[in-house]
Amino acid sequence: MSDNKHELIVEFENDLQTVKDTAALENIRVKYLGKKGKVTEQLKNMKDLSPEERKTFGSVINKVKLEIQSKIDDLKSNLERKEQDEALRKDTIDTSLPGTFAELGTFHPVTLIAQRISELFIKLGYFITDGPEIEEEYYNFEALNVPAHHPARDMQDTFYLENGRLLRTQTSPMQIRVMETIKPPIKMITFGKVYRVDNDITHSPMFHQMEGLAVDKNVSMSDLKGTLGVFVKEIFGKIPYRFRASYFPFTEPSAEVDIQCIFCKGKGCNVCSNSGWIEILGCGMVNPKVFESVNYEPGKYTGLAFGLGIERIAMLAYGINDIRLLYNSDIRFLKQLQ
Repeated sequence: MSDNKHELIVEFENDLQTVKDTAALENIRVKYLGKKGKVTEQLKNMKDLSPEERKTFGSVINKVKLEIQSKIDDLKSNLERKEQDEALRKDTIDTSLPGTFAELGTFHPVTLIAQRISELFIKLGYFITDGPEIEEEYYNFEALNVPAHHPARDMQDTFYLENGRLLRTQTSPMQIRVMETIKPPIKMITFGKVYRVDNDITHSPMFHQMEGLAVDKNVSMSDLKGTLGVFVKEIFGKIPYRFRASYFPFTEPSAEVDIQCIFCKGKGCNVCSNSGWIEILGCGMVNPKVFESVNYEPGKYTGLAFGLGIERIAMLAYGINDIRLLYNSDIRFLKQLQ
C-alpha cells in the first residue's frame, strides 16, 4: 500500500499544479474523493483483505484521504479569495465613463390641480383649513340639513364604522366646524380625501374634494358666479361655461357649473352623453338651516358655498378618460403628464 499511497499522492499533487480556479479544483476533488474517485476505489478493495491487512490498509488510506482533503481545502480558500478580489475589481466604478441620466420625478396630477386651485383662492383672500376624515354623522349630515331619511345616508353610499362614526362622504363638514369656531366674515377652502361606496371608470371609492365657503353680510349669487367664473378661466382657460339649476340640502338656491365638453368641443360625444357639456362642480347660497346649526343670527348673514372633485378637474384638465389611471402608478401614463 506504501507504493500505492506514494503514487496516489504524487499524481494528486501533479493534478493540483494545473488548477487555476475553483471549478477545476472541484473536478480534482471528484476525481480523488468522489463516489467513483481513486481513493474511494481503494477503499472498496478492503473487502478482499484479511482483518489484519484491512486494519493497516484502512489506516494508510484514511491518511491519504485526509491529506488530499486538507490540500484541497487550503487551495480552495486561496482561489475563492482571488476570485472574489477579481470580481470586485471588475465591479469597480469607472469614474471616467459618462454617467447615466437620473430621471426627475414630478407631482401627481391631483396634487398639481390642488396647488393651482389653492394659489388661486389664496389670491382671492381665502384661507385654507383641514379636518378629520373619520367624521361624526352630525357634521357629515345633520348640521348640513341632510335628515336621517335622505338617500345619501344609505349604507350603499357611505362607509359606516363600528363606533357609529363614518368615513366622511364630502368635505362639507368643514363648513360647520369652521363656522362653529369663527364668526363672519369667513372665506375658507379645504381639501381632503372623501369616501363613498362607488367604483367604476369615472368614480373611485376614495377621491379628493375641495370645498369653499364665504360668509358675510350681503353675500349674493352674483358673488358666487363671479368667483367661480374666475376659477373656470384659471383652470380651463377661455372655455364656455354655464350655471344650471340643481338641488343640494345645504344650499338654497343651488346650481351646478358645466363647461363645454373638452373632448368634442360641444358637438356631443359619449363622454358628455351627447349634451356637449360636462358638470364640474356643485354650488349655491348657504341654506339658512345650516346657519341655524352654528347659531348665526337669522337674516344677518348670507353665504356662498361650492364643492368639487379634484380628480374630475384633473381628468378634464389633462384629457384623462378613466379615473383609475390616476392611481395605477403606471409610469408610462404619468410620464405623459410631466
